[in-house]
Amino acid sequence: MQDTFAETIPPVGLEQHHPVKPGGDDAGHGHSEPSLASHNDGPPPVKRGRLLIYGLGGLTAAILLAVYGVVDRGKSEDTLVELTAQEAIPTVDVIKPQVGVTGQEVVLPGTINAFFQAPIYARVSGYLKMWYYDIGAHVKAGEKLASIETPDLDQELAQAKANLGVAVANYKLAQLTAARWQKLLKSDAVAVQDVDVKTGDSAAKQAAVTAAQANVDRLQALEAFKRIVSPFDGVITARKTDVGALINAGSGVGPELFAVADIHEMRVYVRVPQSESADITNGMQAFLSLPQYPGKKFPATVATTANAIDPVSNTLLVQLTANNPDGILTPGTFAQVHFELPARPDVVRIPTSALLFRQDGLKVAVLGSDGKVEIKPIRAGRDLGTQMEVLAGLTPTDRLINSPPDSLLAGETVHVTGEMAGKASAGNTEVSAR
Repeated sequence: MQDTFAETIPPVGLEQHHPVKPGGDDAGHGHSEPSLASHNDGPPPVKRGRLLIYGLGGLTAAILLAVYGVVDRGKSEDTLVELTAQEAIPTVDVIKPQVGVTGQEVVLPGTINAFFQAPIYARVSGYLKMWYYDIGAHVKAGEKLASIETPDLDQELAQAKANLGVAVANYKLAQLTAARWQKLLKSDAVAVQDVDVKTGDSAAKQAAVTAAQANVDRLQALEAFKRIVSPFDGVITARKTDVGALINAGSGVGPELFAVADIHEMRVYVRVPQSESADITNGMQAFLSLPQYPGKKFPATVATTANAIDPVSNTLLVQLTANNPDGILTPGTFAQVHFELPARPDVVRIPTSALLFRQDGLKVAVLGSDGKVEIKPIRAGRDLGTQMEVLAGLTPTDRLINSPPDSLLAGETVHVTGEMAGKASAGNTEVSAR
């Protein structure tokens, strides 16, 4: 049974390559046995010549790839060197210095003072009897501000008047005696020496009267200072005394009794930097701005200057005057003083970004007539914030390099960008060769 099933189903894969032929030599055995070749599962053998051809082809391809890589790498290195050299050349923007520009407004801090301002002290000692005006009051010249009780001065004056009376009486007696002795001399009743003594005594008594009268006048003059009066028209800005306070005579001894300021016109003091001092002239117009009055302008005029530069601050003290009919401006006020400085046709302006700060001074970089970079020293003028005036070292025709690199050197090659790129001497973006 098993033998019959084996003969019916041939082995897989053998009947395709070696089919059983009926009537063959092995037909009588009931089944066929495959040959030895039918049991070889590997690929069919390859000829040796074909393998040699494949090897030579692969070697040739490898050699070609290696040669192409070497050539391409050489070209890449040359391109990299060229690009590196080009990128090493700085790119700059070339501009022209400004000339003939309008004036510049300069704003400086200032202090407003009264046109006249006086602290008032007492000339006599005593006690304050009464004050009549307080701070903020407007007073006229000679108007009584306060009165002082002076008992000591009153006693001195009374004594001086009494001394004057004694001196006058003594003088009258001496004068009468001298006249009598003069009459006796005519009759030779007295000696000439005695007459001279009486005459001299009369003259001395007369001098004593004069001295006593002068002392009375002095004390009476001091009596007038019992009344504290305003020296001029103005407003009382300070009162530092009160009724019953002890008053000491003399200026500077203790606080002042009153302070009076004339504010019909104000003086404004401002310190102008030395760089702008040459533009400040007498009669120059300006205006003031105050923080408590935003947007409001107060006209002022330059009255005078100190004509000397302060060696400590390097500034010029300038005095301006400003009318104050409404009394809006008050003494001691901080103000911003706005000057409109005139334009300078003989100087040029450049942006501060074009400056080079070197150890040997301030410099700028320009493109010379030969197209090469030049480093020029300059003498700076007014600092206008984003711009600066150049007084010397630069002309309006110079081609100025804006925002130059700090490492820029004279004679260096640069690329030019901006409006002046087409005006370069070489006619393209690269200018000169180092």
